[in-house]
Amino acid sequence: MAKPLVAIVGRPNVGKSMLFNKLCGQRLSIVEDTPGVTRDRLYADCEWCGRQFTIVDTGGIEPRNDSEILQFMRAQAEIAIEHANVIVFVCDIRTGITAADEDVARMLLRSGKPVVLCANKADSVGAHAHNSDIYEFYNLGLGDPIGISAIHGIGVDEMLEECVRYFPEPDEEEEDKDVIKVAIIGKPNVGKSSLTNRILGEERVIVSDMAGTTRDAVDSYFENETGKYCFIDTAGMRKKSRVYDRVEQFSVLRATMAIDRADVCLILIDAHDGVTEQDTKVAGMAHDAGKASIIVVNKWDDVEKDDKTMKRMTDEIRQDLGYMTYAPVLFISALTGQRVNKLFELINRVHEMSLLRVRTGVLNSVLAEATTRVQPPTDRGRRLKIYYMTQAGVQPPTFVCFCNEAKLFHFSYQRYLENQIRNTFGLEGTPIRLIVRQKGDKEDQA
Repeated sequence: MAKPLVAIVGRPNVGKSMLFNKLCGQRLSIVEDTPGVTRDRLYADCEWCGRQFTIVDTGGIEPRNDSEILQFMRAQAEIAIEHANVIVFVCDIRTGITAADEDVARMLLRSGKPVVLCANKADSVGAHAHNSDIYEFYNLGLGDPIGISAIHGIGVDEMLEECVRYFPEPDEEEEDKDVIKVAIIGKPNVGKSSLTNRILGEERVIVSDMAGTTRDAVDSYFENETGKYCFIDTAGMRKKSRVYDRVEQFSVLRATMAIDRADVCLILIDAHDGVTEQDTKVAGMAHDAGKASIIVVNKWDDVEKDDKTMKRMTDEIRQDLGYMTYAPVLFISALTGQRVNKLFELINRVHEMSLLRVRTGVLNSVLAEATTRVQPPTDRGRRLKIYYMTQAGVQPPTFVCFCNEAKLFHFSYQRYLENQIRNTFGLEGTPIRLIVRQKGDKEDQA
């Protein structure tokens, strides 16, 4: 059974994201004095008085605004409301009830879901105002309002106590651990959100022709016959010189954090553009983080091609991303669904390879054969001697080589051994780490 879901909703700029961050204890949601900053649903796990639950921060609801982006935000909030066990409706005690608040209240009443009404920003209006102005919110017809301060945590305990009253009985079973976390990364407007929506079969994240419409990293659970997955749709990563405002900087940081916590990265590339400079930087982040990766060429349905186009583009990708020759390349169309179902098999395969463990005896047999075939290098009459190799970890597979002199272990020979290991054990989709230690040293030498 899934954890209870608490959705935080309200019109823009009432402090929903501040409350979200206070509850989860991390700065996961972008907080900025700009309406519309939180555009998608953002999830986090929380615990209060021994009860575990999930909170979701939604884009502000503006029922009377016809702009495209605000219509998307409202749609996302409605989906969160539909899936929630409890809804926390946040208003602003300093501005009082607005027409937008009344519209949101009517939407929540129609949903039939339990609602906890909160009047936020009660920290700076004074005790008298806190006690008198809060009564205005009874007019929304949603029960007793709770005065809170998301910044200082005032009233949050009372709010959580009210939320827990509506939680279903806790399930005795342990949470499933067999979920592969998949980060969908790439430059803006390559189709990350479109791919997420195609996989999930619902409008889970905003899809728009505007570059950068996904600002937060959004987690979406998906399960099918091939396995269980958590897809993380990240904000598009721009060149640093184009990261102008603070909101954009937070988004790039969030995408970086998403890579760090992912098991597998899907690196999306626009079929029209090929590999751009920014694509190499995005892919490099996944490679440097040691993540199993798949290069996904999107919008393939919209490319004029012949029977050699796919091979030609694959060769170009291999050349431009020479440090990621291990990553499989898949050509898809998120718009039509072409080959999207093949992603799951690849995700499972590269994830399995990133977790591969090799016994020390088998590993040293491979090492002995490799050094016999190609002798270790020499320098000024001294020859590199590799005593033995052992595996130190996974994700990515990490191997430690003990030798007589670390400086003799040239990069080219390290690459040769990596290729021998990869070819022997079929390590597709995952980088390999090779650590060189000089025998007797406690610290890594390379």
